[in-house]
Amino acid sequence: MTAPQAAPEPLAVAQQVADFLGTTVDTLANWRYRGVGPRFVKVGGIVRYRWADVHAWVESRVAQRTDDIPTEAAAS
Repeated sequence: MTAPQAAPEPLAVAQQVADFLGTTVDTLANWRYRGVGPRFVKVGGIVRYRWADVHAWVESRVAQRTDDIPTEAAAS
């Protein structure tokens, strides 16, 4: 007998992620185009975000000093 699986966390819409990050939906669209924002999922042409990916992206942006440059910004 297998253990029941937990229900997957609902996907977030861009407005929810923008509100969480304190930015705009347009900025998220620009980040998607440039490949520098949180990972996203396209479902039938509609953009959605997994909260785990959003939180992982935020964690990847943590810096100790002001001159700590995230890898993606250094490549730009």
